[in-house]
Amino acid sequence: MEQELSRSLHRLTARLDRAADAFLRQEAGLSYARFLALYMVGLEGADTQRALAERLGVSEPSVSRMVRVLVEAGLLETAPDPLGGNRNRLRLTSAGQRLVTRWGVELEQRLTRLLEVAGVPYRAYLMHTKRLLTRLEAPRDVPPVATPTHPRPKSRSRT
Repeated sequence: MEQELSRSLHRLTARLDRAADAFLRQEAGLSYARFLALYMVGLEGADTQRALAERLGVSEPSVSRMVRVLVEAGLLETAPDPLGGNRNRLRLTSAGQRLVTRWGVELEQRLTRLLEVAGVPYRAYLMHTKRLLTRLEAPRDVPPVATPTHPRPKSRSRT
């Protein structure tokens, strides 16, 4: 069992991301990264560029460029933060909300069909995925990457 899980998870995530990106570019004219930004603002409560950058796992300058493109496309609005400071609040336009609703449902249906074809029970997969995410998002008592329970092979030193 030589790191099979880590490689498999990486491959699965990369393939799902590429498939979602290809689908959304062709059908909605939008990259998966930009769709996720809209989704995070509309449904996950990321209402500032900093919060959006944290949720997406990217830098604030990267999010700033993405926000500018989404504002120009009429999918996102920015407004100065009423609490002051150098922050803008983000919110979806009605066009952005329609896009997130329509294509979010379609992506969910496509993933559900993939799970069915693969013989993976949807509810069990969702439950385990949420459990893992919860553990990783609040890792106070367990480090995100656990210490291996099996001994590591000793490296051979050259003398």
